Amino acid sequence: MGNPSRHHIVIGSGVAGSQAAATLREREPDSRISILTLSSLLFYNRYDLPKVFRGVRDWREFLVQSPEYYENNRIGVRRLNRVAAVDSARRVIVLDHKEEVAFDTLLVASGGRGYVPEELTDYRALMHPFSSYTEALRTANALPEGGHAILLGGDMIGLDLARTLIDTGHQVTLIADDHAFWPHEVEDAERAGFLAALDHMGMRVIDGRAAGGIAAVEAGAKGLSARRVALADGSEVRGDVVMPFFGLTPSVEFMLGSGVDIERGLLVTPGLRTTDEAIWAAGDVCQIWSDEVHRYRFFYGWKNVRAMGELAARNMTGADDPWVSVQDEHLRLTPEGAIHSPFWEYQ
Repeated sequence: MGNPSRHHIVIGSGVAGSQAAATLREREPDSRISILTLSSLLFYNRYDLPKVFRGVRDWREFLVQSPEYYENNRIGVRRLNRVAAVDSARRVIVLDHKEEVAFDTLLVASGGRGYVPEELTDYRALMHPFSSYTEALRTANALPEGGHAILLGGDMIGLDLARTLIDTGHQVTLIADDHAFWPHEVEDAERAGFLAALDHMGMRVIDGRAAGGIAAVEAGAKGLSARRVALADGSEVRGDVVMPFFGLTPSVEFMLGSGVDIERGLLVTPGLRTTDEAIWAAGDVCQIWSDEVHRYRFFYGWKNVRAMGELAARNMTGADDPWVSVQDEHLRLTPEGAIHSPFWEYQ
C-alpha cells in the first residue's frame, strides 16, 4: 500500500515521467508523489505538436490527461519549477528559487532538449526550435500558408514534421548533415538511398556534406524571404523559417555535483538505478548498461521512453527487473521506396 510519509519525486512531466507517476500510484496508493516540471503545461505528447499546422492551436487539445486526473490520483504537479541542484547526501532537491524539497526516492526523467552544433550556436536567435508547445505555436505563426521551411540536420523528429508540412501544402528544404535520420544509425552506403526517398516524399534535399556544411544563417533582406542559409560552397537557400533538427542532448546539468555518475547522460544499471541507491533515471536522459554490447547506451523512441518510466517506477517500489527494449530501431525502405521508421509509431 505504501507509506504515507514516503515521498517519490519525479523530475520531468513528459512520457517517461508521467508514466512513472501513474505506475507509482498504482503500486503505492498511500505514498506521496510529486512531479516537478519546467513546463507551464501538464503532460502533452510532443509528437503531437505537428498538429499545429493542421489548425490545432488550443493547448487543451494537446493534454494527455485532464487536470482532474492528477487531483483524483493525488499526484502533485509543480509547474514552472526549475531544478538547480540535487543534493543526494541530504536527499533534497534545490529549486532555482532556493526552496529545498526532500525526497525518499527520485526519478530523473527530464528528457532532452534540441541539440545545435557549436558552430551554429551564434545563429540560434534566427532559428525556430520545435520541442515545446510554445515553440510549435511560434513556428506555425511565422510560417505563412504555402510557406517555405528550411530544416537543418534532419533527425527523425524533424522528418516527421516534414511529412505534415508537405501534406499541408508547405515547401520543405532539408539540408542534411551527419545527424540525418538520428537516432537511427545509417551506414554511408545506405545514406544516398534514404536521402533519395526523402526527395520522393516531396522535399528538396541538399546534402550538406557535399556542400561543405552551413556557413551562416541570416535574416533576409527587406522584400525577400525572412531567412537565408548560406552554404560553404557559395550556394544559398531562402525560406520563411529555419528549424534545427540535430537530435537531442540530455538535460542533466542540474545533476552535476549530485554524486551520481554522468557521461553524456546519467549512467544507470539495467534496472535504471544510478550510482546512488535512491535515484533512478528514465527516458532520453539516461544511458543504460548493456551486457550485449558491454557499454552504456541510449534507447530512443516513444515506446521505449514510456516503458522506461514504468520500469523505473516498479523498481523504485520494490521490484528488481532489468531493462528490455520494446522498440525496433531499424530504418527501412518500403517496396514502394518510402521510408519506414518505428520512431514514427506513436500509438
